[in-house]
Amino acid sequence: MVLNILEVLGTKYFPTQYTVHIVAAIATVFAVRTYSQGRATTRERDLHARTIVVTGGFTPFGLTILQELAERGAHIIALSPDPIDSPRVALIIDVLRTTTSNEQIYAEQCDLHSPASIQSFCKRFLSGEEKRIDALLLTHEYSHIGAFQQFTTSSKVQDNNEREQLSLASFLLTTLLLPALLTAPSERDIRIINVVNRFYAAAASSTSFFTSLQTPPPASQSIFLAEGTRSLRTVILTRHLQRILDALPSAQFPKTEGTSTAIPVVKPGSQKSNIVAVTVSPGISRADTVARLLNADWTSPSGYSMLGVILYLLLLPLLHLFTKSSVAAVQSALHVLFLPTPFKLLSQTVNNTPNPKAQNNDSLVDKSITELPEEVLKPGSLYAECAVVKLLVPSPPPDEVVANERGTEKKASTKGKEKASEKDQEVPDMELPDDGELGGELAGRRVWEAFEAALKTWEKSNPTLEELEAEARVAAEREAQS
Repeated sequence: MVLNILEVLGTKYFPTQYTVHIVAAIATVFAVRTYSQGRATTRERDLHARTIVVTGGFTPFGLTILQELAERGAHIIALSPDPIDSPRVALIIDVLRTTTSNEQIYAEQCDLHSPASIQSFCKRFLSGEEKRIDALLLTHEYSHIGAFQQFTTSSKVQDNNEREQLSLASFLLTTLLLPALLTAPSERDIRIINVVNRFYAAAASSTSFFTSLQTPPPASQSIFLAEGTRSLRTVILTRHLQRILDALPSAQFPKTEGTSTAIPVVKPGSQKSNIVAVTVSPGISRADTVARLLNADWTSPSGYSMLGVILYLLLLPLLHLFTKSSVAAVQSALHVLFLPTPFKLLSQTVNNTPNPKAQNNDSLVDKSITELPEEVLKPGSLYAECAVVKLLVPSPPPDEVVANERGTEKKASTKGKEKASEKDQEVPDMELPDDGELGGELAGRRVWEAFEAALKTWEKSNPTLEELEAEARVAAEREAQS
């Protein structure tokens, strides 16, 4: 009976002569939907006893990745701008612990818009008994894209400087936590993962990228180009950070003793440090990209645009077809977290080899190398859709001052003794190899120096950590007296 009814309805509303067209249209919709969601990681990893510090954990993207990490047993420290005893933060942490049966989920207050707050968190963490970090997952830059001017509200106007501060927060947090990473046992697999938006492609093809490092972008600049510039700076900065880690005078990778069966690096160029820094681009997400562009997050305590919410709801069917869900967006971040490094993979190969002492070390190395799968985590790379992106960034234009920077000491010796600059006194010159990736070493150095200069300006324009601590003591005394 049911089949007869379906046959009648199908014949009436879908004439048989259009069957092929209907089937083709449905198949096309499914194909577009599948393609827009991108690749899903095929890797898996047990994260028990792994400590992962996560920023931006209370955004849609961040909450999704917190759940993924918690389900795998990770010890999570989620940084929140709100106090950890606030109802929203406490509720989210409690729900994550309950749904994932993982009690090792904690929140720490750290406002990424305040350098003093970042310094306060790092001071508390580094002075604590447990300073272990296995991964630093910086997701806050992915969702800090600004809204179109038509959808901004008086209560939520996020100017360019405010968004720039979140990029500086990544730089400050990473550099402050580096001592804990560098002093960790060299056998530990440590990863620094920066998550950025997809608009870096717009800045990579722009001729004004390196000019924008010295001069602020005009207010009329396209929001996609502005966000792409911030994204590309983070990509280049991460690559340069890996160069610095690889060039440290004290090798961070374990050495193989003559009587040891442990295997260090696969090849000299594969991995030179146990700390691997990579960048991830999750793609275009509905909740973290499109909703931000339209200022359509009606759950935001800082306000939203009613016009943006209406437009977002009207476009939702198309957005489901052409943009990613939060679950699909986190796949690339999980992929770089799950991928083995060359050393880690070889260590597992050795441990699983029966009677390794009965074999010669050299033969074991050769055998392990040939048995390694092709895909291992590539230090300093940009990942998108669970694969390495070959991003072509032109070298910076020649600058006489920058090009002759390394020769200033020779010029100074001929002209007489001159006082070294404050920067030269603080940061010793380090010879870094020019691998030519992402604009080469010169591009990385210029981006790094631009971050340092902007960070000093940002810190001077905000209260210091000492001032905030003094204010907190005064407030506590007043509360005690009352």
